[in-house]
Amino acid sequence: MAHQSLYRRYRSRNFEEIRGQSHVTNALRAAVRDGRQSHAYLFSGPRGTGKTSTARVLAKALNCENLQDGEPCTTCDSCQAIEHGTSFDLHELDAASNNKVDDIRDLIAKVALGSPGRTKVYILDEVHMLSSGAENALLKTLEEPPDHVVFVLATTEPHKVVETIRSRTQPFEFRLLPSDDLESHVRWVIEDAGLNVNDDGVEYALRRGGGSARDTLSALDLVAAAGGVPAESDVGRELASAIGAGDPAAAIAAVQRALEGGREPRVIGETTLHTLRSAFLASMGAPLDQLSERAQDTATELGKELGAATITRSLETLGQALVEMRQAPDPRVPLEVALLRLARRDGNDSAALLQRIESLEARLAAFEAGGGPAPAQAAPAPAQASPTPAPAPAAAPEAAEPAPAAPAVAPAPESAPAPAEQQAPGGAAPAPRPQRRAAPPTPGRQATAQAAPEAAAPAPAAQADAAPAAAAPSPAPSPAPGGGAPLVFDTVRSDYDELLASVSQKVRSKFRLGSVTGVDGSTVMFGLPNAFGLERCEAVRAEMEEAFSTRYGQPVSLQLHLDGSPPPAEPTSAPEPVAPTPVDAETEAAEVGDVTELADASDAATSGIDRLTEAFPGAEIVEPRE
Repeated sequence: MAHQSLYRRYRSRNFEEIRGQSHVTNALRAAVRDGRQSHAYLFSGPRGTGKTSTARVLAKALNCENLQDGEPCTTCDSCQAIEHGTSFDLHELDAASNNKVDDIRDLIAKVALGSPGRTKVYILDEVHMLSSGAENALLKTLEEPPDHVVFVLATTEPHKVVETIRSRTQPFEFRLLPSDDLESHVRWVIEDAGLNVNDDGVEYALRRGGGSARDTLSALDLVAAAGGVPAESDVGRELASAIGAGDPAAAIAAVQRALEGGREPRVIGETTLHTLRSAFLASMGAPLDQLSERAQDTATELGKELGAATITRSLETLGQALVEMRQAPDPRVPLEVALLRLARRDGNDSAALLQRIESLEARLAAFEAGGGPAPAQAAPAPAQASPTPAPAPAAAPEAAEPAPAAPAVAPAPESAPAPAEQQAPGGAAPAPRPQRRAAPPTPGRQATAQAAPEAAAPAPAAQADAAPAAAAPSPAPSPAPGGGAPLVFDTVRSDYDELLASVSQKVRSKFRLGSVTGVDGSTVMFGLPNAFGLERCEAVRAEMEEAFSTRYGQPVSLQLHLDGSPPPAEPTSAPEPVAPTPVDAETEAAEVGDVTELADASDAATSGIDRLTEAFPGAEIVEPRE
């Protein structure tokens, strides 16, 4: 006897042997037992889940001579004839190759003919492949067949079956088999057939089957024929790991090894897509009953390694690459480009940024779970911090006498003094940072730093203590008129770009043309290149003064002037209003001229070409070439 494939040799012979589809077999068994079978059924589900085998068992049960509680006996002449394919009560038609109207008409013409058994069963496999005309031709007979006829329609894509056919049938959905049921079935087949297959072979068959009984037995047949698990690389796992590690070279090398091993680019992409989907389901906590225990552990580990954001981005990108492969001259190119995009961590799209954020969050969570110290928080910056502050000098062991202009303070401790920003004991406000002395001021302007008289911290005193004894103390500038510390020209000029970025676009566009030219106490001089810019800045000066005041914590005023001219002196009193000069009517009429000249003016509008020809007598108009 010739060798027979395992999935054909161990095809289910009755309802009890059909695994993983109890919701279907129980209903069919009860219907046959009670004589309530339907005239048409629609079996849908993934490949290799037992749709055609169940239809054959149903045909056996409907014609069995020794029916036992809805189960066929499998030993009578009718059951044996159906098993050997010689029965006139069972007719199988492949709708994929017999999908024309004439094929369905021929089937309808034979439906009314009798058969030896009680019921004639027609199995139409892949019924979604019927043409539109064939579907319409089948409708009437499918709705009202002869009493002795039962139709069983099988399909892997039920959504492609027209609604008019589905509404005339009783639907049953077949499912992928759980891994536990398949494993027990595989081990029973190995024992019954006397195969020499170890646990690795069983694991390989279950992984290749993916919940399909026929695919699992085909893979088991391959293991038995090869004498062990075929040598292959798990390209899906390798590519997923390369994406998670951000290693483009490893991804391309894995693709090349798979191509050299005989894998097609589309198969590589589909395998990787399947691996990523399993990892995504595992990360979401979805059940993975169709996978073996080892495959479930791998999917869970891969889900933790990649993260939901990376897996989602990878599924979307690889899915688009598989679509592009259909039209690509070389299908390897879309696959490799997609993998490079996924493995690179320096992408600028939102998905790549989200992937990097998720990776950083995962590292932070792992760091905190390991008991490491929390990241140090930066100390808050002082309210009036200078962008280039001078560091507080270390106090000498023996402090000198404070400068005459500085307020008296307590001496610093023996150890290194705290920074100027550190709060004093008792919750005192932080001391302002000592300002750096600027270049010599221009006449009439003060450009040196001065500490506020009411400041609590000894910043000026620290400078006096650290200075050599022979150095003469510099005179302290007078306080600003508003009572705050005077501004420093260098500080304001260096802060201007950052301050300009904090105002509105309207103000920024006007004040960008000028520059800070000087500082006098709490007044900032601002020069502009022309009178037009000066007028525009004057209209929004209030908002700019508010920005300066917020920056330095005190009222600041702006004086605008043209570059090259001194700033205007502020008036001591408001100027007297000047009454407008009346305009004489005769003078205004004389300026307008004689209006009678407009009496003969043409009322037709003139174009630009007309005005040019009038301005240049003798000019010739040349038509453009076609």
